[in-house]
Amino acid sequence: MRSPLTGRLGLAAALAFVLALFGFAPAASADPAPAALTFSTSSATTTPGGSVNLSMTITNNKTYDIWFIYQTINPTWLTTQRPDLKYSFSGCSLATASGSTPCSGTGPSDLGGNYGATIPPGQSRTVTLTLQVAADSGCNGNIGFYSYYYAEFSDSTNTSGGPVFTPETRVLCA
Repeated sequence: MRSPLTGRLGLAAALAFVLALFGFAPAASADPAPAALTFSTSSATTTPGGSVNLSMTITNNKTYDIWFIYQTINPTWLTTQRPDLKYSFSGCSLATASGSTPCSGTGPSDLGGNYGATIPPGQSRTVTLTLQVAADSGCNGNIGFYSYYYAEFSDSTNTSGGPVFTPETRVLCA
C-alpha cells in the first residue's frame, strides 16, 4: 500500500523540477570572498621609454580586520615569451588618508605587496606600481601580470586567492 506522504513528496519533487527547468527556482546566493583583489591601469597603451601606473586594491569583505597581507606578482606566460619586451617596476606607493607613502618590495618581476596597517571591515587599500618600459624595448606586444595573495584576519582565520590577472598594457611603436 502506498502512503499519502509518498505521493506528496513525489508531487513536490516534480513541481521543484518543473520550476527549476523554467528558471523559477530561487537562486542560491553566494557569499563574497573574505578578501578581494582587483587591478587597474592608468593607460592601456604606452611606448618604449614610457610608463604606466598599475594599481592593486585589496578589499576586506569580512567583519574582522585584515592584519597581514602577502602578495606576489609575476609576468604572464605570454609576456615571458617576448624577450624583446623590457620593463621593470620603478616605483611603488600606498594610498593613505594623508596622501601616498612609498612602499618597498618591488623587483623586476615580483613583489611583496605593502598595504600598510590594519584594513578594517568593508575598507580597501590601494598600492600603485609604476611599470617602466625600457627605451630599447620591443613593441607591438602586451605586458601582463598575474597575482596570488594571502591575508590573515584578526579572528585568526586566513584566506588566499588567485590567480588574479592585471589588464594588459600594449607597447606600441611610436
